[in-house]
Amino acid sequence: MGVRSFEHIGVIVHDLDTVAAFFELLGFDRSETARVGGAWADRVNGLTGTDVEMLFLTAPDGTGAIELSRFLTPRSPASVDDAPSNVPGLRHLAYRVDDVEALVERVRAAGYDLMADLVNYEDQWLVCYVRGPEGLIVELGQRLDE
Repeated sequence: MGVRSFEHIGVIVHDLDTVAAFFELLGFDRSETARVGGAWADRVNGLTGTDVEMLFLTAPDGTGAIELSRFLTPRSPASVDDAPSNVPGLRHLAYRVDDVEALVERVRAAGYDLMADLVNYEDQWLVCYVRGPEGLIVELGQRLDE
């Protein structure tokens, strides 16, 4: 027995509302904010005094859940907001979209931008990386051969 299915990915942030609003801009559905902590959370996280605000964001089809968490205690260390896409560790989340050019316009109107270019990959995909708040990178891809 091993992994059964993908459940969600956890992302620790400093500004829960700003990061959640970014994902809502991309089309995600946002859950209510919850507060978690206590002995069980300390034991799971390997921390002491855990107090966290968190929420879930899901793609419209119900997949690709993201758990955003902001640690009230213990405080999270500073992050590197402009790390390049080749730094080891989790670098980006990838999502399929219907109209990448329209979404890029909406992203830019909100003050965000692409990391580089919107690229036509072999007439199969239009793909780009968007740099969101707190250095998050989201890959947006539109299938062209459908």
